[in-house]
Amino acid sequence: MENTKKTAAALGFFDGLHIGHKAVIRTAAAAGQRLGISVSVLTFRGFPDLPKFGGRRDMCLMTYEDKKELLSVWGADNVFAYEFADIRNMSPEEFFEDIVIRKMNAAFVCCGGDFRFGKGGRGDVALLSGLCERHGTGFEIVPPEKDRSGVPISSSHIRELIRDGNVSEAFRQLGQWYSLTLPVQHGRELGRTMGFPTINQVIPDYMVHPKRGVYASLVEVPGETAEFPAITDIGIKPTVDSNGSEVMETHIIGYTGDLYGKTVRVKLHKFIRPEQKFSSLDDLQKQLISDKNTAQNIFSERIKSLS
Repeated sequence: MENTKKTAAALGFFDGLHIGHKAVIRTAAAAGQRLGISVSVLTFRGFPDLPKFGGRRDMCLMTYEDKKELLSVWGADNVFAYEFADIRNMSPEEFFEDIVIRKMNAAFVCCGGDFRFGKGGRGDVALLSGLCERHGTGFEIVPPEKDRSGVPISSSHIRELIRDGNVSEAFRQLGQWYSLTLPVQHGRELGRTMGFPTINQVIPDYMVHPKRGVYASLVEVPGETAEFPAITDIGIKPTVDSNGSEVMETHIIGYTGDLYGKTVRVKLHKFIRPEQKFSSLDDLQKQLISDKNTAQNIFSERIKSLS
């Protein structure tokens, strides 16, 4: 894919699309409006085997499909997405010439101060600035956004927040709720026998896995305009023996439709309790009733605060 018209280009990995990334995209959008050109974004799809990940796979904060959708909402006209393996051996100069100049046709470039490019991450913002100057391309470094304690927001910190179950603080740094958009699979339907039918989804190994336990969540049901409150259980279901396989089960409060085979987005709002094993299904059912009431109270207070 090549652009025949000049663009304002935002460069980055943009793995989680947090509010710091949003600032970079909006800088490109402002430049595009000022120069009368479209906005392009460089990002990656698939699992990027970056050296800084140390071989760990569960690092992505969203699927590529969700990323592309949000980038469009933020103002991207074109998304240039690459498999990391396809460009990892380019020198910084080759990367700039082939992708930024030839394919993206950039008349303006912006990025965060920690942006690295080219084989081994040898290219930094100082080199990028010099390459842009040599080509007569506008360039701007976007300062980092900071959290409430003054620490720059980073995807690595957001990952740790999610792994700790602190999805509320992750929301403040992402600018949106941490969500998982996944196909609904068939399960054992044990919850249905207890009055708690669930949708079953499997979190891919390349996605960040939240702390095991029960969350108050909101669900976007295909074909419905309103989001449904729900309780989401992430774990290995120790009470009913899932053979150690981790699953995400969500009971959607007030919804009775069939969602098998459909792709559903679940937004995690608040951690309610850790995963635990119960002595009987009756005890589990009582706890599920309590979890449901807790979730309903959480969203009731949320509605009141917005009114």
